[in-house]
Amino acid sequence: MAPRTDAPTRREQILKEAARLFAERGFHGVGVDEIGAAVGISGPGLYRHFPGKDAMLAELLVGISSRLLTGAKLRVAEADGMPATELLDSLIEGHIDFALDDRPLITLHDRELDRLRDSDRKLVRQFQRQYVELWVEVVRACYPGLAEPTARSAVHSVFGLLNSTPHLGRPGSLPGRRVTAELLHRMARGAFAASAGNGSTNA
Repeated sequence: MAPRTDAPTRREQILKEAARLFAERGFHGVGVDEIGAAVGISGPGLYRHFPGKDAMLAELLVGISSRLLTGAKLRVAEADGMPATELLDSLIEGHIDFALDDRPLITLHDRELDRLRDSDRKLVRQFQRQYVELWVEVVRACYPGLAEPTARSAVHSVFGLLNSTPHLGRPGSLPGRRVTAELLHRMARGAFAASAGNGSTNA
């Protein structure tokens, strides 16, 4: 998929800064004035875009789960006739983009998911289940002998691996985006191959 090139909207700017601040200080450690200052508007001015911090958190967590699922579905739709291994590589690349570019959202999900309303939390879980099952289908196409429960466990394990990026150190301490992305990709493919009892990543 081609990267987005249009400028972010003010609403998107607010969400990006809210995610960063929530991840750094916790949801209750950040006020609307601080979020507003980060995007150059008054705290009360945020209420023209969101009714409150709870709404920002919900849009961040529901939104990223929805975007991951939508992006994966698009990759599958664009893969008509593509070998299953190439489609798996495409899915891995898409998730790595998220893991490297949206690290605060990973931290936010781990820490703050339980703060969502039940309806929003259920929606996040629904999108996540669909995302996992899409991956399971592709992984089993790559490794036909892999039982469904094992494939599902492997997918969750790979997500844990890729979503470890917030724990890899500060962005400047990583070896560079391209090198880090290539490393994560090799590790993900290796994990899937290992789950199938295959030492090669070129299955």
